[in-house]
Amino acid sequence: MRHDDGRLLVERAVATLRDGGCTRILVVLGAEAARVRGEAQLGAADVVENPAWKSGMGSSLRVGLAALAETDADAAAVLLVDTPGIGPDAVARLLAATDGGPGALLTATYKGKRGHPVILGRDHWAGVATLATADVGARAYLVAHAEQVQGVPCEDIADDTDLDVPPEP
Repeated sequence: MRHDDGRLLVERAVATLRDGGCTRILVVLGAEAARVRGEAQLGAADVVENPAWKSGMGSSLRVGLAALAETDADAAAVLLVDTPGIGPDAVARLLAATDGGPGALLTATYKGKRGHPVILGRDHWAGVATLATADVGARAYLVAHAEQVQGVPCEDIADDTDLDVPPEP
């Protein structure tokens, strides 16, 4: 899927993370992985495939965290490709609010409601992966660990509307 600016949503998400200050970017591909690999300009981003993508974004999160566990990364910023209203400023704001260490657990908030991006420190990856099922992603883990989650208001600089979710009436 392409954004209004003509770029593939995955290209835009990679640029958002890079321009927001992320130094290593990992892209998890699912549907149309071969086509995306052939068309997308992802720069130096690492790419892994999720063969179980039909089961929902939880499986993509698990694949991504497993790939990161093989690196020396202490934390991961998670951004969905279908939230094009989130730009580099939101990523930068979350990065500025954390030391990026293994205990980090932050979410952007929009009028008090949790949204993306999310920063997950390495200490949380196993727990997140255990609870990430279907299209829930990290939500269940964040709810279970609400007292540890740092919310970072971003409604003034981003719009977390998900293209897959119809607007509320």
